Amino acid sequence: MNGYEGGGDETAGAAADAGGWAGVDGVRRGLWVEEPAGRRRMPDPVRASAVRAVLIVAVTLTVATIAFYLTLTGSWLAFPMALGAVAGTVVATWGVLDVWITRQAWNQRHGVLSEPSSTARARRREARRAARSARERGRGRIPREDGHLAASGRR
Repeated sequence: MNGYEGGGDETAGAAADAGGWAGVDGVRRGLWVEEPAGRRRMPDPVRASAVRAVLIVAVTLTVATIAFYLTLTGSWLAFPMALGAVAGTVVATWGVLDVWITRQAWNQRHGVLSEPSSTARARRREARRAARSARERGRGRIPREDGHLAASGRR
């Protein structure tokens, strides 16, 4: 038996009787336990545009559903509601694109934490070793193949 059924250790049963909940290890735990989030929180502008897009899409789906049912009943409101649903679809598409564009702009302005691939890491390591050995020999800097002058043909 475990501590949940009252047949476990005495500490768990006593804590459970006192109004708290105790785990198998007998430690009293509160009802609400904070757990770390699996993903980081979205930036405020991105979250605002996402909320706006969700609301627009929800209203558009509601209008489209009402237009469908009004069409089935043969009501005169079916045509205006269908036009509203079409307009809502255009606006909802804009809202979803707004989320994507806002997210891209945020990433460009504020940077994204990225981890270089092992290939890039190895190339940088080799370049550092070559530069270090050149400094030790007193030759100065080594021109890089992918430097800012590589496109012009100069090194």
